[in-house]
Amino acid sequence: MADWHNPLINPDDRRLPRMSGPCGMVMFGITGDLARKKLLPAIYDLANRGLLHPAFALTGFARRDWGRESFVAFVEEQIREHARTPFDQATFDHLAEGMRFVEGSFDDLDSFHKLADVVTELDEHFGTGGNHAFYLSIPPDWFGPVCENLAKSGLVNDDAPEGIRESGAWRRVVIEKPFGHDLASAIELNETIRKVFPEDSIFRIDHYLGKETVQNILAMRFANSIWEPLWSSHYVDHVQITMAETIGIGSRAGYYDGIGAARDVIQNHLLQLLALTALEEPINFSAAALHTEKEKVLASVTLPSDLSAHTARGRYAAGRQAGELVTAYVDEEGVPDDSTTETYAAMRVDINTRRWAGVPFYLRTGKRLGKRVTEIALVFKHNAHMPFDNTDVPEQAQNALVIRIQPDEGVTIRFGSKVPGTAMQIRDVTMDFDYGEAFTENSPEAYERLILDVLRGDAPLFPRQSEVELSWKILDPVVKHWAKQGPPEDYRPGLWGPDSADLMLANDGRTWRIP
Repeated sequence: MADWHNPLINPDDRRLPRMSGPCGMVMFGITGDLARKKLLPAIYDLANRGLLHPAFALTGFARRDWGRESFVAFVEEQIREHARTPFDQATFDHLAEGMRFVEGSFDDLDSFHKLADVVTELDEHFGTGGNHAFYLSIPPDWFGPVCENLAKSGLVNDDAPEGIRESGAWRRVVIEKPFGHDLASAIELNETIRKVFPEDSIFRIDHYLGKETVQNILAMRFANSIWEPLWSSHYVDHVQITMAETIGIGSRAGYYDGIGAARDVIQNHLLQLLALTALEEPINFSAAALHTEKEKVLASVTLPSDLSAHTARGRYAAGRQAGELVTAYVDEEGVPDDSTTETYAAMRVDINTRRWAGVPFYLRTGKRLGKRVTEIALVFKHNAHMPFDNTDVPEQAQNALVIRIQPDEGVTIRFGSKVPGTAMQIRDVTMDFDYGEAFTENSPEAYERLILDVLRGDAPLFPRQSEVELSWKILDPVVKHWAKQGPPEDYRPGLWGPDSADLMLANDGRTWRIP
């Protein structure tokens, strides 16, 4: 097995990896883009890093007329193309020993009985010990039928066939966003899954929470004494959380239209980033302690009374981006002529806590913007007194601490410095920390960390249902307000969104950062 430095260390003994125990994963939707490009490569990379137990099994479930050899060849092709660690034949050959495939459809109970037979065989002959995770990389409409058939086939309940469930064995389900499309549907979806799996066996994946730089928010805040005095309304003027993409929707119209930027990104990714930025120090980094503090933040969020002035939405028009002519959203294949779906969304929220009272948080996300970037920017207040002439500081802006989550992971601090020369002139400069330069470790991809946590039963990075519901309570009024406003405002590709987004901050006497 390849010898890779392992950043996923065991907290009990830093010399040992956080290896999973014997277990299997059943992957529904294994032929989809997510499985091909992210999940299968992540599983291989975990194996290549020595983090999967030798008795790990992978079972694919799909409507393909495949035997085991065809399935193994399919998995190898995806790994060779998308894995982050180099291909090692010995590692793959061992992983392939535990690979199985079941042909079937999500609504066919007989297919699930065949799946149960495969799981039994893996428990008895491959040593998976009755431990299995079911990864639902499928549209949410199928969550209910799949969970019901898992139960009816005896795969997850106490009436499982003899040999399929050992004493102390576990069953877990992994679901991908969206977790509903509003509060009511999120509650309904959870009730459907809870009929089969208890809450502590449900792992809701938000892949952003698996990113090293997102986890570094906690390390920055609570491992360093220099930030705590500044991390409050005493010094912070406002916070901007941005997720910008340069691409359009591509071939995702079937998923994206009717969902839009706010539901796709703000409800989960950006509100989770807000919670991690604003939470109080947890008593420890256990799942329960982190969830408690995040829920306090989300429960304290309020919206401005005038949503027209403090929200913005838009959709990209046709034009040139990076020298290429790109299609307008409404002309993308699969988008209805009467679509009112936004590809840009921005909103202001406030947090009614002692720490953050009076500090607005601005969230924005969009496609076909000027740069691919995800960042959190804490913009600080101006000094109460500046002992300089106005001509001394003509270019100085507000100090800022910027946490870059992707693609150039790191931290930037912006501050004023004297320009060399005989005059006292101040200009903004930056101090930069770059992950790639500071650490030689091969950082794991987000799905590596999250899949390993599922197999180990570690849940700090997975939102609980209460967090999902609180997030929808924040977003639902905004979406309902927009539904009464007609189509979104068009914006030119390659810029930073519609004019209403700039006006939104101008109403508060502020401007957006240009990353």
